[in-house]
Amino acid sequence: MSNMTLQQTVVSVTADDGFRWQVTDSGTGPAVVMCHGFPGLAYSFRHQVEALAGADFRAVAPDMPGYGGTDVPEDLAGYTNDQVADRLVSLLDALGIDDAVFVGHDFGAPAAWTVAEKYPDRVRGLVLLAVPYTPDRMPARPSELFARLSQKHFLHLHYFQEPGVADAELAKDPRRFLRRLFFALSGAYDYLDIWQHCSAGNGYLDVLPCAPALPWSWLSEDEFEHYVEVFTETGFTGGLNWYRAYDRNWEQHDGRTHEITAPTLYIAGAADPVIAMSGPQALDRMRASVPDLRGVHLLDHSGHFVQQERAESVNRLLLDFVREL
Repeated sequence: MSNMTLQQTVVSVTADDGFRWQVTDSGTGPAVVMCHGFPGLAYSFRHQVEALAGADFRAVAPDMPGYGGTDVPEDLAGYTNDQVADRLVSLLDALGIDDAVFVGHDFGAPAAWTVAEKYPDRVRGLVLLAVPYTPDRMPARPSELFARLSQKHFLHLHYFQEPGVADAELAKDPRRFLRRLFFALSGAYDYLDIWQHCSAGNGYLDVLPCAPALPWSWLSEDEFEHYVEVFTETGFTGGLNWYRAYDRNWEQHDGRTHEITAPTLYIAGAADPVIAMSGPQALDRMRASVPDLRGVHLLDHSGHFVQQERAESVNRLLLDFVREL
């Protein structure tokens, strides 16, 4: 199973809106809420939960909507940043938390910053992992942009759009998929190499690289087995629906350039493909839209899963940040 420590208590919480969350809730003190992305779980923050709880903070890491033991919305509206932000605030209420530092990785980053935009009084600070703050709306409907890009190379953002297709492929062999994707997005591989493949006739497993045997420096066999067990039980549809909600998020954006007022920290792996895919100006746009940006840290020897690949460095930066608030 997993190597969760006894300190990391997993509980089921039903909010006033009726939504049921599975949450890792450990420690006492000022709250830090950690939101994962694809294909993650609350378990993706296991190192941060331990460090925060041991430093007199309350570490809260939910399985996000559609994942693990948390409810799986049937409607795509349940995966939009607006609705997830509303539900995260309802979760705070259910846990008796007035305000918190929000940490978001991957899809968890826009979910967290949407809480900061909509409910600034509930956000004491904001930590973005991997995904820089993007204040502007995409110039066209995301699914249309993805379709155009997929004419040149394989693009998972496009492949994931059709309901049922990727769901079936990934659920057929979760172990093979997770190992290949974790490796492909890590600092040990250049993920953009998969763009050399065409979209026609290819599934995701056709283009992902073969992965070396575990353990790796940042992922043990037991830790990997936890992911495999959970996703074997749940499948991937909940996680994939976050991709299918891109158009809904685009439609809900008011077209204005927003600004984050909360103290903010950005951390990413220096080899994270998200930075390359976001474009060279992404970090500059974030700096211009976050007046209280207290640090931009690109960590060497890390790709997309920076909180796991460089856990000690992330913990140190995170603890320094939350202690200053």
